[in-house]
Amino acid sequence: MCVCQTMEVGKYGKNATRSGDRGVLLEPFIHQVGGHSSMMRYDDHTVCKPLITREQRFYESLPPEMKEFTPEYKGVVSVCFEGDSDGYINLVAYPYVENEAVEQDDMPERDQPRRKHSRRSLHRSSSGTEHKEERSGLASDSTESSIQETKSPRVDLHIHSDVPFQMLDGNSGLSSEKISYNPWSLRCHKQQLSRMRSESKDRKLYKFLLLENVVHHFRLPCVLDLKMGTRQHGDDASEEKAARQMKKCEQSTSATLGVRVCGMQVYQLDTGHYLCRNKYYGRGLSIEGFRNALYQYLHNGIELRKDLFEPILAKLRSLKAVLERQASYRFYSSSLLIIYDGKDSRAGMFVERRPEMRLKRVDSSVPESLQDGSSTEPGSSAQPKVDVRMIDFAHSTFKGFRDDPTVHDGPDMGYMFGLESLINIMEQMREENQ
Repeated sequence: MCVCQTMEVGKYGKNATRSGDRGVLLEPFIHQVGGHSSMMRYDDHTVCKPLITREQRFYESLPPEMKEFTPEYKGVVSVCFEGDSDGYINLVAYPYVENEAVEQDDMPERDQPRRKHSRRSLHRSSSGTEHKEERSGLASDSTESSIQETKSPRVDLHIHSDVPFQMLDGNSGLSSEKISYNPWSLRCHKQQLSRMRSESKDRKLYKFLLLENVVHHFRLPCVLDLKMGTRQHGDDASEEKAARQMKKCEQSTSATLGVRVCGMQVYQLDTGHYLCRNKYYGRGLSIEGFRNALYQYLHNGIELRKDLFEPILAKLRSLKAVLERQASYRFYSSSLLIIYDGKDSRAGMFVERRPEMRLKRVDSSVPESLQDGSSTEPGSSAQPKVDVRMIDFAHSTFKGFRDDPTVHDGPDMGYMFGLESLINIMEQMREENQ
């Protein structure tokens, strides 16, 4: 399949933000909960990320039965920096032209440097008073200082959620600051721009993958990002990187369960905001801690969403059956997203219980969709919509793929082990909470 099978970018998606005649202004994807490459919003239905050729070819080679469990691949765009009159730098997407853009593979080796301060919180400025018409961007400070997280450039997000986010810190306490995007998305966006600027020199164009926005159909997307499998390094990893990844697995539930938490956001009906967790929290969890994290993901602040057990388990079992048939496939370092809607049929009833809502019907922290009072009685609604998607295939392989020298036998047993653990824990949780 030709890489040029891309959309006419300037005309794709009525909700894309135009920049000039053809370009689309890219915005940080506010619901990114994990990963290290910044996901960008292209339009309501589409996100994009820096292109890695192996991942692109993997999407193009997906077995038909796996497509239900992966984002739809939509093509490639060229992305460049463009300055505005205020001195900000924006990322703008244009139709891809062969040989003009560079993919991440062409850039120098860029394993992220090991930073002792990597767990420190980034400064996050609230965008609650910003207007959607404002241009997002990056203050033009020096490249060297922008590489450091603690000196990363300022980013003004002009697309934000109606619902505030709060990060849970290492002590499980709420951060004092409420922001209108997942804090991990801002972290990734700053780091991505810093890397691109430092590596660009005279290079102006980059290739980005266009993928389906899998949370688009959810009003209040609750997202759990799980790193799957007992091994995270690809067959082509250096000894140093392989050792580093193996150590992370050994020290986390990747070794004991075949799965670990990479990120999470869950809407809380009692407070009207998302609670967020990041990968550093997930790495430190014990088996019991993983169970508690899963419980927290399924809890809306008022009650456990017992109605989610069956639809999520059905999806996981279906995925397991599909992957059991994928001989020689390995999904090293890939993630699994579990998604459900924080607005269920009882949301209006729960909102009414909040003291501030009894005093005042309109609460700025609650979307209008939760203020209309149009709730149904518990038990009268259909089964809730959930989704399960595999993502991040930069280190995946299978027999005959790109002439990879290492060929594996049978299905990915490390991934299967993670799925079985997840299914078993959810089944136990369902039994304990009947």
